Amino acid sequence: MDDVEDEKQVMAGHSQFKNIMYRKGRQDAAKSKLFGKLAREITVSAKLGLPDPAMNPRLRAAIIAARAENMPKDNIERAIKKASGGDAETYEEIRYEGFGPGGVAVIVEVLTDNRNRTAGEVRSTFTRSGGSLAETGAVSFMFDHVGVIEYVAGAASAEAMFEAALEAGADDVVSGDNGHEVYASADHFGSVAKALEQKFGEPRRAALVWRPQSTVEVDDEQGEKLLKLIENLNEHDDVQNVYANFEISDALVAKMSA
Repeated sequence: MDDVEDEKQVMAGHSQFKNIMYRKGRQDAAKSKLFGKLAREITVSAKLGLPDPAMNPRLRAAIIAARAENMPKDNIERAIKKASGGDAETYEEIRYEGFGPGGVAVIVEVLTDNRNRTAGEVRSTFTRSGGSLAETGAVSFMFDHVGVIEYVAGAASAEAMFEAALEAGADDVVSGDNGHEVYASADHFGSVAKALEQKFGEPRRAALVWRPQSTVEVDDEQGEKLLKLIENLNEHDDVQNVYANFEISDALVAKMSA
């Protein structure tokens, strides 16, 4: 009897170990994919502008994003050097626009070395989720293309952040328990980010984003389909960013995060 119980415990321990290794394997694969996307953005940013982040706002933002995900310094430097090498792949920046379940507007930004392949795969991802791909410009007018600079709440008081952002030329500041979000036009993004960094240090995030002008409330059934669509799009190697203009219930957010 004791031998049987011992065997059960061993098997249970083995099963738990396998589960842990499986989760770790998935996490490692997800991190590897994320690092690949971050490196691609760094290389493209360095290739389009100067390889010096102090003189290239897009590259600076890409490096900040990489650091926020604990990407090793060697990986970052290698991605920058790759831009000036003869073996650097040529990536095309493309924006896809479409509608998800419930008529929600979706914008997908990609960096691809094969436009036809990516277009077909993005289209099929929309279709499988009950959405549809549309023409360029079909939904982007519902968004503003702006720069966002984010700081943790402890970086400054709401008043201090607002005053510094206003002085730097920002258009809007949203402060709350989760931190500060400073918005600036795409043209002023680099100078605003630089001014705030000199005053408060490196931000948590700095990027050009598509900010919805208004949002659409969707029920939990549609919300679940939309979150799945966004997840499937983000899993594609060529997809860099996905934006959508919808609101879902806190209960659904908690359920999908569990």
